[in-house]
Amino acid sequence: MGIEDDLQEKLLGFQRNELTEHHIYSRLAVVVRSPENRDSLARIAQQELDHYQFGREHTGRELKPSRLQVWVYYLISRLLGLTFGLKLMERGEEEVQDHYAELRQVVPEVETLIREEHQHEQTLLGLLDEEGLRYTGSIVLGLNDALVELAGALAGLTLALQNGQLIALTGLITGSAAALSMAASEYLSVRAEGERTNPARAAIYTGIAYILTVAVIAPYLAMQDLYLSLGLTLAAAVVIIASFNYFLAVAQDTPFRRRFAEMAGLSLGVAAFSFGVGFVLRSLFGIEV
Repeated sequence: MGIEDDLQEKLLGFQRNELTEHHIYSRLAVVVRSPENRDSLARIAQQELDHYQFGREHTGRELKPSRLQVWVYYLISRLLGLTFGLKLMERGEEEVQDHYAELRQVVPEVETLIREEHQHEQTLLGLLDEEGLRYTGSIVLGLNDALVELAGALAGLTLALQNGQLIALTGLITGSAAALSMAASEYLSVRAEGERTNPARAAIYTGIAYILTVAVIAPYLAMQDLYLSLGLTLAAAVVIIASFNYFLAVAQDTPFRRRFAEMAGLSLGVAAFSFGVGFVLRSLFGIEV
């Protein structure tokens, strides 16, 4: 039975997609260190090649992979982690499966492909074990504490001090001291709980996350308008929160909107409260800096 033109075009698109993913998995299988991960990626790569060949049998067309997609997902996986890169790519599988379902009437064998596509995600969930994801809790601790503390402190200092350079200096000192304090606390906490994570590494992840977040004070060093600096700082905090929560949503299959709303609401709420405290204290004591 022949395939209608619109379905054939879709099959050609799927055929190219399977070949593209074959090249992505193959490239990553060469560079991963874990033998288990390497074998699983190689197996999935072969499965994607089988899917491509299945499509070729029905279309009679030889296709080339999307080199752009191959390099994009390869680089994302190398820079942001294998888990994030592959799960981001596999997020398109549901749409692919829906389109394959349309071909059941004319290509019954597509049922096998649909089943295999469902198995992909389960295989990926079982094969990946990245160090960074084991320390997500430590990263969240450093990131969240830094954003809440700095957003609140900078908002209060903006109204109380009215001096950009002084605010930035105070923020740097406060942030650096707090980063060391949080790292030490995380070390003691992990060590006491006896978790499978390394206390020293947990402390390092917490400290680094905190220190990097201190960069949100940059607007106070670059411009004179204090309120614009505060606005840009809070905007940067929201962007950091959104980016990190999107990463977790993809890598760990967690809800993005709820976690983003919680972290952003907490940081901005503390900032608003601190701004009010700064206003009250400045009015009560009449201090001008």
